[in-house]
Amino acid sequence: MAHQTIMRKFARWHIWLGWLVGLPVLMWTVTGLVMVWHPIEYVRGNHLRAEMPPVETAGLVLPRLAGEVESITLQSFPDGPGWIVVEADGGRYRYSPEDGRLYNPVSENGARQIAEATFAGDAALETVTYFPADSTPLDLRTPIASWQARFADDTHVYIAAQTGEVLAIRSGWWRVFDFMWGLHIMDLETREDTSHPILVVFAALGVAGSLLGCILMFRRRKAKVKVNT
Repeated sequence: MAHQTIMRKFARWHIWLGWLVGLPVLMWTVTGLVMVWHPIEYVRGNHLRAEMPPVETAGLVLPRLAGEVESITLQSFPDGPGWIVVEADGGRYRYSPEDGRLYNPVSENGARQIAEATFAGDAALETVTYFPADSTPLDLRTPIASWQARFADDTHVYIAAQTGEVLAIRSGWWRVFDFMWGLHIMDLETREDTSHPILVVFAALGVAGSLLGCILMFRRRKAKVKVNT
């Protein structure tokens, strides 16, 4: 008798939890389906990024540096190779591998040339807009001064204003993915907080409801077997 009373309570709790977490569970399922619809390489726009030519290392000159640095890497750019130097304070600069001189920040015309050489799609370049480090767009979310090259198919190519590095390629599908990700983690403002009270509470309630459902499923199966026998 006590066992039946407990099971009836479990059934009531399961129903109430189902009403409470039903919408979030449906949302997690739908957003998860959308996010796995395409491979992550497609979401990141790898198919829209043109490959840069290999770097010829013969005759390279190291940059002339006076202070401490975290790293020095050689990268290929549309206009040729360049040393990317990350200084101790986090600053990133590009130096010439031919004579070691420091490159000037990228101009609007330079950003346009880099974007057109980098973009492997067919759409035309429409606008090039500068964004300072403290007001970067939501689809970049990197606190670095950049140029946004917007193409006719709504693809955004972000170029570091100081070095000319391509920071990101954001297609229309990436923005769909990003919105779904924000819904999935219940954070549409920053879309980066994966551990906040609302998400934790609903996830815990979802787990509790699932466990109760499993218990009730075995209880119903046992009862059915008894009736059949």
